Amino acid sequence: MDKILISDENYDLGCHPSPYSVDQNDQSTTETTGYSTLSGDSFAYCRTNSETSVFSEPTADENTCSEAPSPSGWPVMKSPNQDVLSKLGKRQPKHVMDDKPDDHQAADTELEMMKERFSKLLLGEDMSGSGKGVCTAVAISNAITNLYASIFGQHLRLEPLHLEKKMMWKREMNCLLSVCDYIVEFVPASQNLRELMTRRQRSDININLPALRKLDAILLEILDSFQDTEFWYAEQGNMSGNSTRFGSFRRIVQPQRKEEKWWLPVPHVPPGGLSEKSRKHMRHKRDSAYQIHKAAMAINSSVLTDMEIPETYIASLPKSGKASLGDFNLQIYAYH
Repeated sequence: MDKILISDENYDLGCHPSPYSVDQNDQSTTETTGYSTLSGDSFAYCRTNSETSVFSEPTADENTCSEAPSPSGWPVMKSPNQDVLSKLGKRQPKHVMDDKPDDHQAADTELEMMKERFSKLLLGEDMSGSGKGVCTAVAISNAITNLYASIFGQHLRLEPLHLEKKMMWKREMNCLLSVCDYIVEFVPASQNLRELMTRRQRSDININLPALRKLDAILLEILDSFQDTEFWYAEQGNMSGNSTRFGSFRRIVQPQRKEEKWWLPVPHVPPGGLSEKSRKHMRHKRDSAYQIHKAAMAINSSVLTDMEIPETYIASLPKSGKASLGDFNLQIYAYH
């Protein structure tokens, strides 16, 4: 009877009875409490901190407990350190194990490509390592120019940029401009005890780089705004003027195109011309693009003005325009 009272007190306190604390020969105890050690409703015992390490890999679900009893006979809840370690990355989530090998291969290929580009920038575009490469600033400038040519070189229409090219442009630009985070200058910082020198991004980069990023974002927004337009372009290779946007056989007057710009696509408009809303939209975007170009030129001029030109470079320049441009170019400039 005392055993039954102890079992009831443990149940009221929220503790589970231990099968080892009850006499196995006493059948009345198990019948009274309603719990059987061999039934499916039995309570298993959780792991203790002494039996398993927090760095061990779990072999079952997080809600399952260990079948081994605790030394004291009292059930001990699972240590919360395992959940903390899972958040810190000590344990791999299940979805990572289910990833396809193609995803890992693509990530490895992209990582190797980025390593090769960074090494090319550090070596000044001289992969031989002979020391004949250009400086890092020129290498980054050339890389940005080549990236622009590959992304926007064939984009000759007023239409949104493809999603893959847009993501590539943003990713590559972030990679190339990440070097600017380490171009710093030391400035004094006022402290209570002594003056300390702290690092901060160089002032011209801190001012001009966010402005250029904003201008780049506005340009992409301008291209994205040209969706469902009233004008269209002739298909490449079909410059006869017989093809229209809607597949009709109405003949369109072929505009006069200069021979030196034969690669540019030919735009077409409806017979009645563009609507007033479309014209207003195009004027607004034209003015925005002009302001962006004007702001970029102002930033470029200010950077060139603040740049110190070495005396050795000035001394190496040709003394006359003829020696610098040549006879043929000099005649062209004189003609104009």
